[in-house]
Amino acid sequence: MFRRAMTLIVAVLLLVGFGAGAVFLPVPYLVASPGIALNTLGEDDGERIIRIDGTESYEHDGGGLSMVTVQYSGGPGVRMDLFTVLGAWLSPTQAVIPEEALFPPDRSAEEVTEAQTVEMNSSQRRATAAALTQMDVDYDTSAYVARVMEDLPAEGELREDDVITRVDGEPVADKEDAVELVADREPGAPVTLTVQRDGEEVEAEVGTEADDGGDPVIGILIADRMDFPFDVDISVGEIGGPSAGMMFALGITDRLTPEDLTGGNRIAGTGTITAEGEVGGVSGIAQKMVSAQQQGAEYFLVAGESCAQTFESAATGEIEVVKVDTLDDAVGALGSIRAGEDGDLPRCRPD
Repeated sequence: MFRRAMTLIVAVLLLVGFGAGAVFLPVPYLVASPGIALNTLGEDDGERIIRIDGTESYEHDGGGLSMVTVQYSGGPGVRMDLFTVLGAWLSPTQAVIPEEALFPPDRSAEEVTEAQTVEMNSSQRRATAAALTQMDVDYDTSAYVARVMEDLPAEGELREDDVITRVDGEPVADKEDAVELVADREPGAPVTLTVQRDGEEVEAEVGTEADDGGDPVIGILIADRMDFPFDVDISVGEIGGPSAGMMFALGITDRLTPEDLTGGNRIAGTGTITAEGEVGGVSGIAQKMVSAQQQGAEYFLVAGESCAQTFESAATGEIEVVKVDTLDDAVGALGSIRAGEDGDLPRCRPD
């Protein structure tokens, strides 16, 4: 009897011990928290975030056009423990997402970081293009090779900074053209690219492989290169990704406009931008709204396709959410806010 009792006690203690230990085991999840907010009209580390040279620009005091970010904890090599993840899941300002949502299993953390940097740089160029399009200023575009990946068909055939002018003989004006034309084939079928390299035209036939989604790839990152009539430089440190595009475009428009677009109001927002001025949805809206609220923003601009996320935020009801689908919508919304007519602004509505 005594032996059975001792066996039961030991078993229970071991079960509790294993259970407690499991709480501190690393798990493949990320914790998303409100990140930093940067006023695109202001400074970071003593330097203007948006600097314009070669044309007249303006500085307006009092208001703000802030880009907001999400801070991610965890990931390959620094995984979170289950106890921390459960705490984040219960937090009103944090979210838990699968690790593979940010770090796909077929890509290293370094590759993800590099891709995010390329996206940020491309986003800044698209923001400049969108602002100039909004102001009817002409510029030229091209698509170039931002990176050649190892052990994929393009290695040895293409080089970084090659400017892609044609794909299978079809002219290419920008990144979107190049990507669509390369994708227009079955995986395994070759593609012929014509590029400008060191002042010469070079033709390269490159094989394709299927990616995880079954789409053909050649193993390069393509980015847009815009030739603008003046220099626009944006500096935000090591922040990556494309989600600040809309706020960059608004900041550039403000710097090129004699009138203060904000009217002294503090406005934040998030959304991708195309060169044509279309605003796209992004993730992490709930955390970004909290970041905006903490920084004192009165209005938060989001793309229509991001509206559903705005109802999940701890800042819901604490900040005015404005729905915009184009840069023109955003500029118009700022005009209404400036005129004190924010009652007519388009807002996100529950379905």
